Amino acid sequence: MASTSTTTPAAATAAVAGKYLTFLLGDESYGVSVLKVREIIRHTAVTAMPQMPDYVKGVLNLRGKVIPIVDLRLKFQLEHADVADRTCIVVVQVALSTSNAATMGLIVDAVQSVANVTGKDIEPTPDFGGQISADYLLAMAKLEHRVVALLDIDKVVGAETIERVQRTIRPA
Repeated sequence: MASTSTTTPAAATAAVAGKYLTFLLGDESYGVSVLKVREIIRHTAVTAMPQMPDYVKGVLNLRGKVIPIVDLRLKFQLEHADVADRTCIVVVQVALSTSNAATMGLIVDAVQSVANVTGKDIEPTPDFGGQISADYLLAMAKLEHRVVALLDIDKVVGAETIERVQRTIRPA
């Protein structure tokens, strides 16, 4: 009998399980693997960059390194919200198409906690039909009477966004 190399649902769940930094965008909770998170800083002014998508707010000098800043509310096409006391920037490491990594900041409304997501907490991403893309989602987690969308941050910000910012900062 030939074996197949398809991933079983249990294996997929195990691959998603782990520690996640959870944060709010509006009333909704999202999570990013703590392995991707470098630090959390308070919201600060950023330097705008020309010819960037609306969700790329600009760049920030973080201890001598220039990093792009993405507003996740705009990226997810949510309503605009003013900066509040709990608004912060989550600095993450994302994979580029060139097998390198890049650092960038994500503006979020508030950080909630670090949650340990186990296999029993994970549900597969529901099928939203053809009109809504779930490409950014790894899975859904049921935590403390709330549902947390676990994000594939590499797909959320996308290598093309980072490469476009890098070309603007360092033209050829």
